[in-house]
Amino acid sequence: MSEQRSPEETVRRWREEAGRDGAVLLDGFHALKHALRFGAEIRAVVADDPDAVRALAAELAPDVAPEVGRLVLRAPLKDLLPRVHPTGVAALAVRPDRAAGRAALARRPRPAPIVVLDNPRNLGNVGAVVRLAAGFGATGVVTRGDLDPWHPNVVRAGAGLHYATTVERLALEELPAGPLYALDPEGADIRGLTLPDDALLAFGSERHGISPELRARADHLVSLPMRPQVSSYNLATSVAMTLFHWGGPPAGARGGEDA
Repeated sequence: MSEQRSPEETVRRWREEAGRDGAVLLDGFHALKHALRFGAEIRAVVADDPDAVRALAAELAPDVAPEVGRLVLRAPLKDLLPRVHPTGVAALAVRPDRAAGRAALARRPRPAPIVVLDNPRNLGNVGAVVRLAAGFGATGVVTRGDLDPWHPNVVRAGAGLHYATTVERLALEELPAGPLYALDPEGADIRGLTLPDDALLAFGSERHGISPELRARADHLVSLPMRPQVSSYNLATSVAMTLFHWGGPPAGARGGEDA
């Protein structure tokens, strides 16, 4: 492919797109790969060495390699980003329509649970949860509180898998319908429960746990097995254990990559 823009023009276009409302930074090849696989609208892709990125796509993701090859343009990443990803590529995508996301969360019957994060504080943990939810086929991830679940650091930690599920921030009164199971040390042992497909699975903040208002709204309190004197699990670990107990993708479904 012959590049049609100069690096200077590509930089100008990048900055223009980055300034648009709803622009999402995809930092690194794996975020770009997943966004493309799950239908994201990509507005710009830049790399210091486009040919190296094309070769990486051909090796790691041949299904999206033609699209990567068409989109990627040369530009100095250090002039556009505070930190350059080791894979040497970044992209800008469009955030999915929020009304459509809310409609997807509210749709019944629900084939898989929704993960609810109650006032999470750590951006990386939220991204890890999005990645888990996408892998398990959860209907979506909903956050409560002031953390933006589409923050660039969350999208980076989620490896672009925001586009493989629905990710929204909602108030308590906006939560979709369905039985709410809140993870709490005083709850019933999860091993004795069956989690329904239409459940809302709520997890508290890393430091304070479930908020009093969400606890009051819960239909069931659920606890994970834990050895005495161990304080807690990491948020993403708790979500993984709970989704695994729910059931996950159909038996025989296989993922192909670790990154």
